Amino acid sequence: MNDSSKISGYHWTNAALNHSHSFLLPTVLPALARLRAGLPAGGGGRLFDLGCGNGSVAQVLTDLDWDVTGVDPSVEGIAQVRAHHPALKLYEGSAYDDLAARYGRFPVVTSLEVVEHVYYPRRYAATLFDLLEPGGTVIISTPYHGYWKNLVMALGDKLDNHFTALWDHGHIKFWSIKTLTVLLAEAGFVDIQFDRVGRVPILAKSMIAMARKPKDP
Repeated sequence: MNDSSKISGYHWTNAALNHSHSFLLPTVLPALARLRAGLPAGGGGRLFDLGCGNGSVAQVLTDLDWDVTGVDPSVEGIAQVRAHHPALKLYEGSAYDDLAARYGRFPVVTSLEVVEHVYYPRRYAATLFDLLEPGGTVIISTPYHGYWKNLVMALGDKLDNHFTALWDHGHIKFWSIKTLTVLLAEAGFVDIQFDRVGRVPILAKSMIAMARKPKDP
């Protein structure tokens, strides 16, 4: 079994936005707009979506005049793209591929609700770093974990459902701000910042990390 086949079974049955986008996009889209304002005219709106899923977010970004390229290992996800968003530049592929060699480098990379599914997070982070132009910015999101949220879930007997043990290709890594900061810093990212979204911060559904690839010396 190769690396991609381990995660290619994630299921998509439609091409619509999902429930997580209702609390992710109100923070992600303004952040992207701020980044876009600082990018050079002519090619500055290029963006790579790592883990593009069914293409729903890429379509939103394309409608906002971003030039989106992306990959996802889910055969079903890319099939939804072909059926419902055929003009999008989205393809089968994963963070374990040499994506920068295939698609080039970008001023912005997004990867929403992906890192919790990744078997080799350091390879994933290295791919994010490699996909960025020097000085470029990555935006990633993942379910939030912290002491109080974990305690509330335990007291409410919600841990079995949350840890998705019976979900093939489900959540296999459970990140906190501390551990995700370590992952990104190890990969070489700087200026790492977080927003917690969905519910009040201590019980947030997800966290959104923004980090920058240093410019060349």
